[in-house]
Order: sequence, then structure tokens, then C-alpha cells
Amino acid sequence: MARHKHMVHEQSFRALLLWLGWAATAIAVYFILYLDTNLWQFMKQDPSRITWVIMGLFLMGLAISFALTISITNEAIQAVRLGNIAKQTSLPGINPEDDRHAVQRFFIALKEVLSKNGQPDIESLIEVELADYHRKSHAVEVIGNLLITLGLIGTVIGLTLTLSGLTTSLDALGEDQQRLLSGLRRAMGGMGTAFYTTLLGSILGGVILRVFALITDGGIQNLSDTLKKICMVYCASDCKPTMERDIRALNHEIEHLGANVATLRQAIDETTAAMQQFHKEAKQLNQINDSEDRNKTLRDAVVLQMYYTDLLKKEIQMINKVNRSWWGRLRRALRAGRH
Repeated sequence: MARHKHMVHEQSFRALLLWLGWAATAIAVYFILYLDTNLWQFMKQDPSRITWVIMGLFLMGLAISFALTISITNEAIQAVRLGNIAKQTSLPGINPEDDRHAVQRFFIALKEVLSKNGQPDIESLIEVELADYHRKSHAVEVIGNLLITLGLIGTVIGLTLTLSGLTTSLDALGEDQQRLLSGLRRAMGGMGTAFYTTLLGSILGGVILRVFALITDGGIQNLSDTLKKICMVYCASDCKPTMERDIRALNHEIEHLGANVATLRQAIDETTAAMQQFHKEAKQLNQINDSEDRNKTLRDAVVLQMYYTDLLKKEIQMINKVNRSWWGRLRRALRAGRH
């Protein structure tokens, strides 16, 4: 089992490993064979600048190829993961999360066709979903062919510069030494342009980019084979309109409905518990309010009693004041009569 998982894991990264291996090989060969050719020095002095065009297109093709290899590797990982799910639960267990990957889009489309009780054309569906990757891989190959053509164009331009320089040198022979040397330098530069453009076009386009295109084509084909295997081995009974597929789909729907019912029952239980807790808290709140009402009534009675007490005190004081005032006047009147 561990060995099988290791092989599956290695197949997922096969395209990326081949791409990196070929890139390392190309760099090693360059350093071994072409390091003494002073390529970069010539590119700085190239009068036609066609070598810059060749190098720019090569870097663009290289970037496209590397990005495509990363995408293919990611798709292969997704295919292996969904294949493991299909091996255990067949097609109903595959629930693609989104449609950002071609593998997930393939299974979304496949389940959509089967949900309408249709007969899917698996090969055509795979070809449609992987068409974008095929176009990018073909673009890398086209860039490689274009580099070869630019190399031939550079050869013609270089030979033209060479003939122009030789013509100038022959015209200046025996008359103008400076012009003769200038013509020879132009002729040598033209020969360098013819040589380097042919070298760059044939190696970068005819060899390196073409091998990269073959690697990406192989990765796309392996991805297609993986999807076909998943459908033919693990999802065969689900891809044909049979009674077994309908029963399996019905069982899957029943299981899904049971899960929804269990979720609803749990939600009802939680709601019931929350309502009971709310009733308990409301009851406690009513008890607190009743207690507060009784305390408020007692407090109002005490306040009223204190008010009446103060009022009674004031009345007594007023009566005493009136009584003292009457008694005082009577005493003073009696004293005046005696005298």
C-alpha cells in the first residue's frame, strides 16, 4: 500500500520533475559546450538585434511552459485525490468544491449529465476540459518553430551584412585603409549574426522548447488517462443508466436526507433547550419583580407613615403655640384687673 501511494505521488509530479530535469540538462550542456562562445558579449554588440528578439521569445515560451507544468501538476494531484475518493465511495462521494481546476469541472459536468439521466461521452468531456492546456502546450511548440524561423532570417540578415561589408572593403582596397577595416569589421559582424542566430534558433526553439512542449503534452495525456481510469474502473456503474445506478443514487439521496434530518433534529433540540432556559430566566425575573413590588409597597407605607408623623408633630406644635398664646393673654388681663 505504501509503495502504491509512493508511485501515485510520483506520477502526480512526473511532468514537473521531467521539466526541471530537462532544464538542468540544457543548462549543463550550455556550460559544457557553449560557454566559450561569448554569446552574451556578441548579443550586446549585435547590430541587427535579432538575437534579442530570439532570446525574448524564448524566455516567454519558457515562462508559459513552466506555468503550464505547474498547472498540470496541480491538476494531477487533484485527480489522484478525487480518484481515492471514487475508489471508496464511487461517483456520488465526489463533491467538487469549486470550478477553478479542470478536473473538478470535469466531475461537475459529469454529475450534471448523469443527474439528467443522460449518457456522457467521457472522452469528449475530458478533451473539452483539457483543451486550454492543449492550446498552451501547442503555443510553446509554435514559439519554438518561430525561433527556428527567426534563426534562418537572422542567417540571411547576417549574410547580407557580410556581403555589404565585403563590398565596402573591396571598394576601399588600396584607397582608404580606415574604410577597408570598417568593411571587414562589418563583414565579420554579419558572419557572427548569421552563426549565432542559427545557433540560438535551432537550439532554443528546435530542441529546448520542443522538448518542453513534449513534456507538457505527456503530462496532459497522463492526466487524461487518469480521469478515464477513474471513470472506467471506479465510476463505471454510475456512468451507465442502470437500475443499480438509480438505486445507488437513491441511497445517496436518502443518506443526504437523513443527515439533513439529523441536523434539523439537533437544531430543534437546541432551540427547545434555549426556550426552556429562557422560560427559567423569565420566571426568575418575575420573582425578582414581585419581590421588588413588595419592597416598594412597604417602602411607600413607611414613607407615608413618616409623612403623617411629621404632619401630626406640626399640628401639635401649632396647637401648643396657640394655647400658650391664649393663656398668656389671659394671665396678663387678670394681672391688669388687680392693679
